[in-house]
Amino acid sequence: MECITKNLAGGAAFKESAKLELASLILTSFVQQQFFRTKTQTLERLYDLVEAIDDKQFAAKAALYARHAFGMRSITHQLAAILGFKVKRETWTKSFFEKVVRRPDDITQILACYIHRFGKPIPNSMKKGLGAAFSKFDGYQLAKYRSARNAFSLIDAVNLLHPTPTDKNREALQALVQDKLRSTGTWETALSQTGQIAAQDGLHEDKVLALKKEAWAQLIYSHKLGYFALLRNLRNILEACEDNDALLDAVLAQLVDSKLIETSLVLPFRFITALEAIEKTNFSGTKKVVEALSQAVDIALRNVPVFAGKTLVALDVSGSMQGRPATIGSLFAAAFLKSNDTDLMTFSDDAEYQTLNLQETTLRLARSIRFASGGTNFHAIFKRANRKYNRIIILSDMQGWKGIGAPTSVFEEYKSQFKASPKIYSFDLQGYGTLHFPEQEVYAIAGFSAKTFEIMKLLETDKRALIHTIESQLL
Repeated sequence: MECITKNLAGGAAFKESAKLELASLILTSFVQQQFFRTKTQTLERLYDLVEAIDDKQFAAKAALYARHAFGMRSITHQLAAILGFKVKRETWTKSFFEKVVRRPDDITQILACYIHRFGKPIPNSMKKGLGAAFSKFDGYQLAKYRSARNAFSLIDAVNLLHPTPTDKNREALQALVQDKLRSTGTWETALSQTGQIAAQDGLHEDKVLALKKEAWAQLIYSHKLGYFALLRNLRNILEACEDNDALLDAVLAQLVDSKLIETSLVLPFRFITALEAIEKTNFSGTKKVVEALSQAVDIALRNVPVFAGKTLVALDVSGSMQGRPATIGSLFAAAFLKSNDTDLMTFSDDAEYQTLNLQETTLRLARSIRFASGGTNFHAIFKRANRKYNRIIILSDMQGWKGIGAPTSVFEEYKSQFKASPKIYSFDLQGYGTLHFPEQEVYAIAGFSAKTFEIMKLLETDKRALIHTIESQLL
């Protein structure tokens, strides 16, 4: 039974189990400053959670799930480093370190995190596992992520781990340790070479722009630009599309390519970041790209579960939700509105229903939701709810402090008034470690990825679907 506790905002709350808190933290944390917690405090909490969980394999499986299903990077590097320190001489650790690596720079970042926090020597299981992970990569990938300018480079990793060469990377590894391996086919290299040519030849600004346009065109037509890089560089790409309708068509096709969207693990809020970068431009293709981004969001969020009955989505619009939590919360709220028989309520100091135009795209719906700067009052949700619901989905950082105590009694009053017994979905957008209902009474979910919807499909029949999904990962 969870204990009544104080959350980080000072309000009454229920403490999460260590497993649920760990899952929530690693699916929401980018190891950055949060409203209620510093980066250092987040990492200390991560360490304490690993310490508190007797089943260290669960923590390892959580890292695999976060890295490969949700695309979370920095927090999984930190978790892997902690596991390397806390778990030694277990039969599964080598396999874990090999499996947690998705890109070559995962190897260098995990090693850098371990050395920064725990120093040397590196545990043998970590060395063997990370060394074995090199077999996943060819010369192109090793060159792209050689990280020569970083404090800990891929050359350092090879010298430390002594990976066994394979047919696809033998020559590359030899060139790497000789510091002769260079990236020649990446988009970063192509643009860098363009800049070097312009600097050497002292080209006029118009000619420099022409060279950059040509470089972007080659990258688009050759499909060498990853989906996330496409979003991140969309403004420059749009500029390159001026007077080039064929290039614009190629860009639009890639933006709405469902396979590219799925395999990229791009997080939904990245679409809004890309939109904000281009919406004030006046390029000839701006409007078409905005439309493509809207379509891309719908594709990314198309696996929203369709629930029977009536649903209330309660979105926290308080001050502590500003930034990324607000962006993803509004996107997920809009996705539910588009796919289910759903009412939307926003809440901060108080709560109120919102009526939005469902003919709009998910992206436009999300951006039409306004956020406040007040406190967080979970009591207001149940005081303002005016009909019977089958489920209530709360999207929040879970840091309520308005009202007296946890909202359990006002929820009981709501149920009695409307003869309802709705399921409460607690959708955590910050991973601070507390709930506003006892854990066994809610359907807990966390994360910024569209993959969370897959968990929601399971939650209707399994309140511990998130934990059970993590436990099903193979080490």
